[in-house]
Amino acid sequence: MSRNRILIVDDEPAIREMVAVALELADFEVLEAETAQQAHERIVDERPDLVLLDWMLPSVSGIELARRLKRDEGTSEVPIIMLTAKSEEDNKIQGLDVGADDYITKPFSTRELISRIKAVLRRSSLSAAEKAIDVEGLCLDPVSHRISAHERPVDMGPTEYRLLEFFMSHQERAYSRTQLLDQVWGANVYVEDRTIDVHIRRLRKALAPHGFDGFIQTVRGTGYRFSAKTSELT
Repeated sequence: MSRNRILIVDDEPAIREMVAVALELADFEVLEAETAQQAHERIVDERPDLVLLDWMLPSVSGIELARRLKRDEGTSEVPIIMLTAKSEEDNKIQGLDVGADDYITKPFSTRELISRIKAVLRRSSLSAAEKAIDVEGLCLDPVSHRISAHERPVDMGPTEYRLLEFFMSHQERAYSRTQLLDQVWGANVYVEDRTIDVHIRRLRKALAPHGFDGFIQTVRGTGYRFSAKTSELT
């Protein structure tokens, strides 16, 4: 299974290092940023699973970045935990009101931080699991297990459905065949890597009549990704 990717946004290197070590020991993948601008770029480009966001940042504050992220449809679903020295109730309310999922006051224990992160990720996962995903008219409803293209039903096998569900939940990321097999079949099931190519072809065939087969893109030297953007690597 792929590790959850956490972005630490803090302008103090010592705090970033302390938190990064704790996260890596807890088997998270770590990204870092020291300004709101760097953080926004990394969120858009690398799609972290959660953002640890310091309130006091240079130029643009963490609370303003949180507000901006929650306004933007492309980043509004990214969970945010505010990290701050501000402990007053009004500050906590302000942080939660702009859309932060949790709030932890410095100094904090790394054990508490890891526990809070896992709780927010669980809530986020449960919420996302019930939401229909729509990408330019291709819609997957995880509750009814139905797929439609511009409101017309799309038929495909159960493995192709699971592949598409994973792809649509993890857009714009390239995955190796091994990673896809672990995610779709499970890490304890032995299936040859090339099996994925067969199911990718079937998935594209199911999407082709509706014009969405190009969303399943081959990334040379890596594997596959799901993207609505035109690719020169397919």
